[in-house]
Amino acid sequence: MDAGQEALELGSDLSRLLDRLGRLQVPGERLIVGIVGAPGAGKSTLAVDLGAALGVDRAVVVPMDGFHIATSALRTPGQVLRRGAIDTFDAVGFLSLLRRVRSREEGVVYAPDFDRAIEEPIAASIRVPREVPIVITEGNYLLSTEPVWRDIRPLLDEAWYLEGDDGQRRERLLARHRRFGKSQMDALAIVRGSDERNAVQIVTSRSRADLVIRLP
Repeated sequence: MDAGQEALELGSDLSRLLDRLGRLQVPGERLIVGIVGAPGAGKSTLAVDLGAALGVDRAVVVPMDGFHIATSALRTPGQVLRRGAIDTFDAVGFLSLLRRVRSREEGVVYAPDFDRAIEEPIAASIRVPREVPIVITEGNYLLSTEPVWRDIRPLLDEAWYLEGDDGQRRERLLARHRRFGKSQMDALAIVRGSDERNAVQIVTSRSRADLVIRLP
């Protein structure tokens, strides 16, 4: 563990994370928490489960995946093949959204979501009302130190890094790619190729998290 970094073994009980959110929340202020991890680590599942446990009046989930650049707007065939790499996201747009969410100057901020069935972002899909006190965002590169991305970390009150068994993580990724129409061969190529390269990059940002959540 890095100095000052906490660790938590997470099972199916979210109570310790919910208690942590309760302790972090300051009355009258908005709390923004980021969940980071390699592809297939379980970020989306954890964020959605926390949001459901907190309820719509207390929390909203804003995934980084809504800022995938649309396939038609990617500049090269290589980028299309590397979909999910850091340069295939609209970092400036995501940063701008987080700043709007942090400021709470607008009555409602509309955030994009990502539809895995068509593998495209869908604009203005998520409502973030001013009165909702907790925003949970999740994505691969929230802790990146690359230009633009490095400005995201200061907007997060806390960052949590998910880690678990890499073999199980790859199996979940493979199943996901198959579920959304990829052949076994194509799914394996993605898992062993771009997904794994992204995972190697993401793990280098682990030290910037406040809490490392270890999954069974």
